[in-house]
Amino acid sequence: MEDERGKFQGSALYSSSSQIALRKVSDQPLRSDDELLELLRQRVRQAVAYRKTLAIAPQSNAYRVVFSEGDALPGLIADRYNDVLSYQALTQAMDRADIKQVLVGEMMSLLAEAGVTRAVERCDARIRELEALPPRPDTMLLGGDQASTIYTLNGVRFHYEAVGGQKTGAFLDQRENYATAAAYAHGKSRALDVFCYQGGFALHLAPRCSTVTAVDSSRPALEVAEKNEGLNRVENSSAREIEWIEANAFDLLKDYSAAGQQYDIIVLDPPAFAKSKRVLETAARGYKELNLRAIKMLRPGGILVSCSCSYHLSESDFLAILSSASADAQRNLRLLEQRTQSRDHPIILGIPETKYLKCIVLQVT
Repeated sequence: MEDERGKFQGSALYSSSSQIALRKVSDQPLRSDDELLELLRQRVRQAVAYRKTLAIAPQSNAYRVVFSEGDALPGLIADRYNDVLSYQALTQAMDRADIKQVLVGEMMSLLAEAGVTRAVERCDARIRELEALPPRPDTMLLGGDQASTIYTLNGVRFHYEAVGGQKTGAFLDQRENYATAAAYAHGKSRALDVFCYQGGFALHLAPRCSTVTAVDSSRPALEVAEKNEGLNRVENSSAREIEWIEANAFDLLKDYSAAGQQYDIIVLDPPAFAKSKRVLETAARGYKELNLRAIKMLRPGGILVSCSCSYHLSESDFLAILSSASADAQRNLRLLEQRTQSRDHPIILGIPETKYLKCIVLQVT
């Protein structure tokens, strides 16, 4: 890779189709595939070693093993779910058979002592289309035909199924935020988890709250959430039963607010409203409406955990939206914490795309 003057700039992986044609992997020249493969092996070793420093175990046995540019392995996402390794190629390079074989083999060898024995390839149809890669179903790479397991996050148990049926997984980037939200709850707390997906926040809140209501528009997600609740009821029979509601979040919050419902803790964890800069204005209106209604339903001293995974919405703009919602609701909010994704999704200075998740903890004063 050279600049317009012919000066060497580094070695990069090339995609003939992606909007990002070159993804830099080294400042040094790589003169052969063997040199490239050895560099990638080294990066995997560094990524796994970094996760060991985070002391994620024994409370959690699911985390991101490789976070693309965050681990200098652009185009690769790898997650551990208990004994299953999930590999996802986001670029043509990481889909190459020789690269995949080397990287999966290296990760399996390094994670064997942690009990990882199976590997699955997750294939996102949209990404493969954008990268001009042939369509491919999710496939077991090692360890048999099934990739079902039960994993733990902060001691809370979840189902995982990568191939066949209702595919399940987790927002591993919220692992540390799940624990933070639970820490603000107390025995008499009444909690509402909006956009609950498969129950991440709700299941963490349940042992510490008097009531928990969890809302999502996806019936399949709620069915998995209920199964997850069943897993944890065996472990913790004192946890309160969660009320799972299939509903549109905007409509439900409007109805609950009009009915005068009150909560001690509300979690808002919507999908990315702003997937491009083009829709930022519309996304901002959506975020404001959600937070405005939530703020109105919080009791004095109540906690709002408000999240956004929209990279194109900056943290400062998100805080401005929350401030505007607070003013419109005529409630004062105390900023308790400005959080981001869990540390197994490392943020690299100079690569702003590696920081995308905002998790703001506020208190009504």
